[in-house]
Amino acid sequence: MATKNEDIPMSRRDDDESQEPFLPNPAVQRKPVERSHPVALIVAVVTFYFIISLSVVFLNKYIMDGMQFKFALFVTWYQLVVALVLLLIWAHLGKTNSLFSIIPPYEFNTITAKKVAPLTFIYVMMLALNNLCLKYVEITFYQVARSLSINFTVLFTYLILGKKTSFPALVACIIVFLGFAIGSYGELHFSLEGVFYGVGSSAFVALYGIYVQKTLAAVDNNQWKLLHYNTTLALIFLFPLVLFSGELSEMLETTQEQLHDLGFWTMMTITGVTGFGINIAMFLQVKYTSALTNTICGTAKACVQTLLAAMIYRNPISDLNGLGIFLALFGSGYYGWVRYKERISK
Repeated sequence: MATKNEDIPMSRRDDDESQEPFLPNPAVQRKPVERSHPVALIVAVVTFYFIISLSVVFLNKYIMDGMQFKFALFVTWYQLVVALVLLLIWAHLGKTNSLFSIIPPYEFNTITAKKVAPLTFIYVMMLALNNLCLKYVEITFYQVARSLSINFTVLFTYLILGKKTSFPALVACIIVFLGFAIGSYGELHFSLEGVFYGVGSSAFVALYGIYVQKTLAAVDNNQWKLLHYNTTLALIFLFPLVLFSGELSEMLETTQEQLHDLGFWTMMTITGVTGFGINIAMFLQVKYTSALTNTICGTAKACVQTLLAAMIYRNPISDLNGLGIFLALFGSGYYGWVRYKERISK
């Protein structure tokens, strides 16, 4: 579950649509008054976020391409298992150690679960489509394929919440869409499936960002309790997709050697740990940095991710593809800046 997505706003942050979600970030409310913190601490938090966030994407891509394990839905499901185990361990440690106390004891109530279930459906679709997108596209194009989450956020905010968006933010959306269109047209290894899954993932990222605010009330506005329910229910919801998509039967028939390889399961588990780490990284960013720092980090991370992918995988980038990537990243960064300025003015 890799993870912007950490694309999901932790503080109603639609300024960071450039992140890739594996575990969607818990939504938390940023305090109105932001205290200053030591520079060394802020640097450490930002560095941790960069390392974890980049690791999620590259490790997932390595599993599906480098290790030739093409079963994206099963990868997502297994990493949800890892996330749930880590939640249980962390919550248990929090009972005796204040260092782990940010996550409350695990709970699962059927009445609450019914209230959270609609959000979990969105969550599952977002995770599944995200990893399916990563399966079919190059990492250099991955950011472009998923860039429309900003546009969908603006659209759904108007259709569902009835809220209008400012003109500068609409300009940013137009820039992002142009980047998506030009980047898709110029992509040398264009994959229609990858673009389809990327657009679908973007739509569910936007929906999650809207509905998570409505669902938090069911779990006492505690983002970690919501993660308990989301992760548990997602395991239940996603398994039928793994089963009926044919992935499970094909996997058991064609990958017996990998399934008996300790190194393979170690890599899968490490990727699950980094996916869970996104939640911790985003929690620390919201707690110790400013909204502007979050915006800058999101855009900078997307740029670094694209450059690293070009260097590591040596993906050819056409002029049009390069222009599309630039416009998508610039539009996302500009949108984040506009939203930040609007929040400050309020």
